[in-house]
Amino acid sequence: MAHALSESLRAAFQGRVIEDRDALAPHLTDYRKRWTGRSIALVQPERTEDVAALVRWCGEHGVSLFPQGGNTGLVGGSVPDDSGHSIILSLARMNAIVDVDPYNNTLTAQGGAVLASVQEAAARAGRLFPLSLGAEGSCTLAGNLSTNAGGIQVLRYGNARDLCLGLEVVLPDGQVWNGLRGLRKDNTGYDLKQLFIGAEGTLGIITAATVKLFPRPAAQMTAFAAVPDAHSAVKLLALAQSCLSASLTAFELISGPAVALVLHHMPGARSPVETQAPYYVLLESSDAENEAHATARFEALMAAAFEDGIVTDAAIASSLAQSAAFWKIRHHLPEAQTADGENVKHDISLPISRIGEFIDAAGAAVQRVLPGARIFVFGHVGDGNLHYNVSAPAGSDAEAYRAMRASEKTISQAIYDVVAGMNGSISAEHGVGQLRVSTVAGYKQPVEMAMMARIKQLFDPKGIFNPGRVVARQ
Repeated sequence: MAHALSESLRAAFQGRVIEDRDALAPHLTDYRKRWTGRSIALVQPERTEDVAALVRWCGEHGVSLFPQGGNTGLVGGSVPDDSGHSIILSLARMNAIVDVDPYNNTLTAQGGAVLASVQEAAARAGRLFPLSLGAEGSCTLAGNLSTNAGGIQVLRYGNARDLCLGLEVVLPDGQVWNGLRGLRKDNTGYDLKQLFIGAEGTLGIITAATVKLFPRPAAQMTAFAAVPDAHSAVKLLALAQSCLSASLTAFELISGPAVALVLHHMPGARSPVETQAPYYVLLESSDAENEAHATARFEALMAAAFEDGIVTDAAIASSLAQSAAFWKIRHHLPEAQTADGENVKHDISLPISRIGEFIDAAGAAVQRVLPGARIFVFGHVGDGNLHYNVSAPAGSDAEAYRAMRASEKTISQAIYDVVAGMNGSISAEHGVGQLRVSTVAGYKQPVEMAMMARIKQLFDPKGIFNPGRVVARQ
């Protein structure tokens, strides 16, 4: 960093400035190690006013700003470009739980608060913050909101967008908008917070948020069920919703090959059921009633599913430890795939009724591009979100993996074309980032892309906030 620029930044910004190359290195590469950029420095403010001062400095000096939470994203949205003329903004030192209001069922925290810390603060107050995902020990609240994170309980509680009541945001011109209102109803014009949720830091920096809390469930039931096909899984979802109503919290689909991958690569992992099936469903209910009531409802559901032939084997957890073991199968999937080798990841959403049809059609499309490809399907099918990942054929050598990499765009296009034909989305919860910024325009209407570009231009006319993410550079 040039001495004069360094001195100017330190004079304008009251916070930590890290320029050491070794200290910067982990922040320059994304979680999947697909993208590596360059940056002048990593800055860690301690107050919202410090963030605003930094933003004003960046605007005055034409320096791009890349906000970074836990750097756990999968689309390259939180690492800098390779221009070298940028700052990485981390809110790691702005991580306080500001307020917990159990009567209003709200919690306010700074943007750098780690998701697990938010969950724990809610639990100490006898409440539940239901956003839950694999990276919850390192991802941050601002990052979750900026990417509209989903996770395993969207079916009942919704995405991060649905859990947010208010935001504090630093705008690209350095102004601060304090919208930290814990209100369920506020019909006084545009709902401005929605512009920043899911915008991936391209329109503003979320420095604090007020989120919804919920009563903690009195009883929790978990089952791991074998089903003959994905169509049966969708039928099981409909039956579970009829039997359990709003108490159905999670409904995860996992393909047989995906379960086999976990059993092979994760020491100590074992299948909860003896049957080897094409697909499995992991479902969970959280009941406000007592445990006996919850158990009776859950067992009635499973009995009906067996009778209808949509479940061929099942195990119901008899303890919290057993429930956790069931969930380990699901949570270990990304790690097992990493151990297995490279894969082409897709995070798509569909009308739930068409999930079985999609899996059939997409599988055929992938095989036409990459014969013998292994397909691992899992996801939050209760909300229509599938992770549809493609790996090279079994026993592939380095040359086969190079061929898969060379075919990645063709594979993805084949899958996305099936998604679009079923009125789905090419990104359900991972976002656009830089991975899909050149692809998304092919699957959205021109008028949608034009509106997004105008919003970006309105808020960030200098293009300094996370440039080249979500909306292509103009």
